[in-house]
Amino acid sequence: MNWITNYVRPRINSIFSRRETPDNLWSKCDECGTMLFHRELSGNQNVCTQCGHHMAITPRARFEALFDGGIFVEVDVPAPITDPLQFKDQKKYPERMKGAQKKTGEAEAMLVAEGEIGRTPIVAACQDFTFMGGSMGMYVGNAIIAAAERAVELKRPLILFSAAGGARMQEGILSLMQMPRTTVAVQMLKEAGLPYIVVLTHPTTGGVTASYAMLGDVQIAEPNALICFAGPRVIEQTIREKLPEGFQRAEYLLDHGMLDRVIARTEMRDELITIVRMLMDMPPAVKGDLPAPAEETIAVAPVEASEEATEEAK
Repeated sequence: MNWITNYVRPRINSIFSRRETPDNLWSKCDECGTMLFHRELSGNQNVCTQCGHHMAITPRARFEALFDGGIFVEVDVPAPITDPLQFKDQKKYPERMKGAQKKTGEAEAMLVAEGEIGRTPIVAACQDFTFMGGSMGMYVGNAIIAAAERAVELKRPLILFSAAGGARMQEGILSLMQMPRTTVAVQMLKEAGLPYIVVLTHPTTGGVTASYAMLGDVQIAEPNALICFAGPRVIEQTIREKLPEGFQRAEYLLDHGMLDRVIARTEMRDELITIVRMLMDMPPAVKGDLPAPAEETIAVAPVEASEEATEEAK
């Protein structure tokens, strides 16, 4: 009985039992519907390998692909007051914050870091759209100011990746005040003669577009990114007309002079290295290091042996 219970029954159950596949092994492309293996997708920086559609990517994953060896150091950002307006809708503001922090694993909607790309030291800031829509609150304002001050202190360029739905309504007028604050921070960089490069990702809208996201010395966008102040649906309802195809998308803005470049995410790192080194008046980036040449040892024949060889030749 023990042999049947301990060996036969578990063996039968293992054969006929249903094996469940983890849900996070495959992701479906929102554009073409292709099922992509998670390692293949993450290795391509969350860009569909079939149609090139750019999916959302977290700031940490972006920085790991951007910085040399994926190594970067976070810049401290002063924490603002948690709930200055005691705002409450369906949930209290602190409860929404805790939910977003638990979901994303981040403290707020922007991450600031410093490191090197192609051996070029920079300071970078990146918004997280999964954190309450990347909304611009007091923390985001503090983050941009901290990034600008750190860039001026180290005399490094600042690269900012924007992704936001606009101002954070739970902070009201205090959120809108971040627009002039961040504009002053950008001006600090310009007065110091340091480049400020903005990479606009999908989506960048509202007060973010109306402030620091459109003040870069170089404006770059990812393909098909929505970049606007008011969304196309709101505009159509206001003017009661159908908008052109691709209106407010990156390619449309590039054709109308609002952007300098539209670059795929997989090519962004090399493009940023080239632009930063040009603006900082640095030589072209080193693509790779060649190994040092091996020391060639020249064999010297003994004197006696050479004399014997001479006599034999005679």
